[in-house]
Parts: sequence; C-alpha cells; structure tokens
Amino acid sequence: MPTMLIFGMGYSASRIADRLRAQGWEVAGTSRSGRDGTIAFADDAAVAAALVRADAVLVSIPPDAAGDPVLRRYGDTVRATNWIGYLSSTGVYGDTGGAWVDESAPVGGRRSARNDADQAWLALGARVFRLPGIYGPGRSALDRVAEGKAHRIDLPGQVFSRVHVDDIASGVIAGLDGPPGAYNIADDAPCGQNAVIEFAAQLLGLAPPPLQTMDQAGLSPMARSFYAENRRVANGKAKRVLGWQPAYPDYRAGLRALSAITRPSIASADPATASPDQR
Repeated sequence: MPTMLIFGMGYSASRIADRLRAQGWEVAGTSRSGRDGTIAFADDAAVAAALVRADAVLVSIPPDAAGDPVLRRYGDTVRATNWIGYLSSTGVYGDTGGAWVDESAPVGGRRSARNDADQAWLALGARVFRLPGIYGPGRSALDRVAEGKAHRIDLPGQVFSRVHVDDIASGVIAGLDGPPGAYNIADDAPCGQNAVIEFAAQLLGLAPPPLQTMDQAGLSPMARSFYAENRRVANGKAKRVLGWQPAYPDYRAGLRALSAITRPSIASADPATASPDQR
C-alpha cells in the first residue's frame, strides 16, 4: 500500500486525502495541534517516523514571515522522498491586467514569501500546483449568498480564475505520474466575481446583493487584496502533460453540482431563466 504524508490537513488537503484513500493509499497528515488523528506539526519524532514510511509528501502549509515552515523544520528529510508535491498559489504571477498567464511567466507577485516558497520547492524537484480561488462544499458563492455575506463590487473588467476543490484533488493525483515542475490547476473560464455571485443568487432564487464600491462594502484588507490583482490563468500544461481535465470546467458547472447537494430541486433549473487563497 503506497503511503503519503500531507503537511497541513486543511480543506483542500483533506479532500485529496479522501480521494487517495479511496484509491488504496494510506494517508497521514499533520496539523498544528494533532487534532482528529493527525500528527502535531511540532512533534519531530512522529513526523520523522511518518516521513521514513512515506512514498510521497504533499505540502499544503503556506509560508510564514520566516519562510516555508516545512523546509525550515523538515527539509533535509523531505528531500529524500520519492515524490514531493506543493500546493502554491497563482498569486505568484501578480497582476497581469487581465491578460492570460501560464507557467512560463515570471514569478513576481506581491507576496514575496509565497514566491520564495514556490521557487524553493521547484528547485527541490517538487510538483508545484498553483491554485487560484478555491471553492467547494461549504465554501462557495452559494454559502456566501445564502448567509448574506456576498458582495458585488463595482470594478468593471476585473477577472479572476477559480477551481473546484475536487479538481484540485484530481490534479494532484494526476501529478503522481507526472514530471516535476509547475502546474496551474484552474478551471477553463476566468470571469468577474460578480458573475459568480449573480449565478449563485439565481440558483438560490434570491436577489443578488447590490453593486457597491469596496468602501461601501466595508471589505477587510484581506478581502481588498483579492481585488488588487486581475488575471486569467491558463491550465493547458496540466491538461497536456498530466492528462488532467477539470470535472467542473466553469463556475456554472461547479455551482450547479453544489446546489444539487443541498437543494436537489435547483439542479433542474434552467440557468438561462433562473431568477471564489487558503488551502
């Protein structure tokens, strides 16, 4: 039975772990406290034992102010692993003014710690999966609209890419047989966030939130940073090299599937007439 150790058993990593277990893998993971059967990240002996057994290592912990915590604490041991994966961010590309960007583009985003970590894992021979805005069960525009927490921001021309969490899982699994390098795991249809919110409202039969400026919406600094960059992320390399295809090629397919989980009657609605970084 192949074994994987996942550093940082968060939202996306837990979904990846579930998919791997279903395919016969043994999966261990870390968390800060060692909750829910995971290994405490700071338990050096337990992590070292897990690393010795691991055929593959996936890192889902973002960098901190001092750099990448996994490289800092366990880098020497991780280097000896047969397969290394790292969940990075398409934020490493920075603002492209809405232009398309692929893995050949230089790294130059605002988050220098993320840029450095991305490059360090690439230098180590990892498969670096660059992810845009992540959505899925319990974390989507449907939830924000239903809870009254969604915003439509008046920023014409603003475009983002996004990816369903299950497509992240399938992308990482496709990468198990792929060569080292960077891979954008994103859907096929970058678009403005307002379109996503409006479609979610349609599926729920609710009025969309009003169009506002960022000041009117009272956005936090973190939320404002989401709108500070404008780009379209190309996913052709992952399709071509890994043979990966997104099950949810656009936000409509993803949101329809999510709406069917919680409100089966919505799944049959005609979207033409019916009235999205962690990790």
